[in-house]
Amino acid sequence: MKKTTLAVLAAVTLAFAGTTYVHAQEVADAPTGAIVDSTTGQASSGTPTAAAPRGTFYNVLFGSGSLGLILWLAIFGAGGFYIYLCVTLGILIRPSKIMPQTLIDNVTAAMKEGDVVKAIQFCENEPVPMAKILTAGLSHVEEGFEVIQEAIGAASDLEIEKLNQQLTWLSVDSNIAPMLGLLGTVQGMIKAFEVLGTGDPDVAQLATAISQALWTTAAGLCVAVPAVCTYYAFRNKANRIVIRMEATTMELIKDLRNVEVVTE
Repeated sequence: MKKTTLAVLAAVTLAFAGTTYVHAQEVADAPTGAIVDSTTGQASSGTPTAAAPRGTFYNVLFGSGSLGLILWLAIFGAGGFYIYLCVTLGILIRPSKIMPQTLIDNVTAAMKEGDVVKAIQFCENEPVPMAKILTAGLSHVEEGFEVIQEAIGAASDLEIEKLNQQLTWLSVDSNIAPMLGLLGTVQGMIKAFEVLGTGDPDVAQLATAISQALWTTAAGLCVAVPAVCTYYAFRNKANRIVIRMEATTMELIKDLRNVEVVTE
């Protein structure tokens, strides 16, 4: 029993001695002026500071200065604008909003009857892009088929340009977001080198500056990448609808050479 107790005491003593030696070695290896945490044995330079959570997005957001905060607000704004554009374009760029089937059916029926005036009235009741194109063409029915084609072509170009202008905002947003992220990266690296230039850098400030550089780049790309993909998706969808609309329009007016205008 005594031998067992002595063996346990000897083991505890050796373990304590080993721990003390390692801790002392870490203190000896620490640079001059460093502070060693007695619980973890890790050395840190400078004066002791109050404990604060580090490496969190909160510190990056509010520890990057007024310029950094403005950049983050701008990136958040670009993200919000992207969501708004997605919802708006998702509602507008649809066949039912550009060339509703009811309009096509009504105009087709009116054209079969040879009643161009009635077809124009149907178009005026539904102010959609296709209705505006048809109205532009049917309004020149007495001037010949070539004039009708020219009027429809000019009206089609105008309506396509309106769609492209709405899509352009999505392209602008996809280009601005990574630029804001890059500007945040530059601002974070400037702060990082300023901290290093002091000669006795604060690790917390240095880490925050580097995190600012990386987080803003990541945030800008998180907005830009889906914005670019969404832009091309909506553009291709709009082109398909426009081609279909032009084909349908030409199909509706192809028999206008033989149509007599009905007047009241």
